[in-house]
Amino acid sequence: MNETESLRFTDSPKIDLRTGTATELFTCHPINDSRRYPLQVVGLNDIAIDPRNPNLFAIAGSDEYARLYDIRKYKWDASTDFGQPTDHFCPPHLIDEYVGITGLAFSDQSELLVSYSEESIYLFTRDMGLGTNPIPSSPLSACSKASEMGLDHSAASASAKEAIPQVYKGHRNFETVKGVSFVGLKSEYVVSGSDCGRIFIWEKKGGELVRVMEADKHIVNCIESHPHTMVLASSGIESNIKIWTPTAIDKAILPTNIEQFKPNSSVWMNPVTRPQDLMLQRRGSSPERNGENSSAASRELLELIWTFNANSDASSDDGGDVSGPDDLFS
Repeated sequence: MNETESLRFTDSPKIDLRTGTATELFTCHPINDSRRYPLQVVGLNDIAIDPRNPNLFAIAGSDEYARLYDIRKYKWDASTDFGQPTDHFCPPHLIDEYVGITGLAFSDQSELLVSYSEESIYLFTRDMGLGTNPIPSSPLSACSKASEMGLDHSAASASAKEAIPQVYKGHRNFETVKGVSFVGLKSEYVVSGSDCGRIFIWEKKGGELVRVMEADKHIVNCIESHPHTMVLASSGIESNIKIWTPTAIDKAILPTNIEQFKPNSSVWMNPVTRPQDLMLQRRGSSPERNGENSSAASRELLELIWTFNANSDASSDDGGDVSGPDDLFS
């Protein structure tokens, strides 16, 4: 790319990707539905770049589709229709529904993670794409079209079943725009914040919820993992950023009823640890250790997630060793 390029957001005219001089790359429009979007513009909430192929990026916002683009189709003189996505992603039951997307993330295997507002989180592989123009716009019409083409009913059903993405449930995403992320050196886990002030962690494969942590008095919006070790950073409505490390002595127990389990606003979570602990953790979780196999590494990663440290601020009153954010990065 030799030219400055940008994406247009409805609430922010242009976003520079290279220099201070913006060039409008394209405007995201809804898919053949002027009744839902009178202004014919989709407000964007997130952008994610495929780490395995940086030419590909996904965008999502105020409608049900995550759109995939190939930057190689863009020409500086606007001679091509770059605004046309190369693929669309949406769970079958959400097509034509009044939902939006708040967060996107790519795994190291080019899987696309999509967090829906007032709904759940879904994991898509590239073969689950709906194509450049996802019409027919409903699963029923898609089946009708398949029938007209003479496809066997059982084969069509099997194909539809294979296209269902993995789902992650339990959190609440109603109030704010929340991100979604992968955790682990091989993106083995999925993590998200929630309106209830907690962090949720699921196994990527199978969608099992393995950890719930109180992290904010109100809402957790953003969670990011360290690229080389098992450390998380979380932020929400509160003005501070929390750093989480797996140094707790006892393994956490998952709440039996997620819906009734409420955050304790009188107890603060301060999961910051010492730099020495971070160094030891990084050394212990390094995939280059001799003799380590994949199953042992996966088990160890789950053990680390079970022991994310969440010390209360009250420990400092008892003479406990509680570090602050400045200590962590000094």
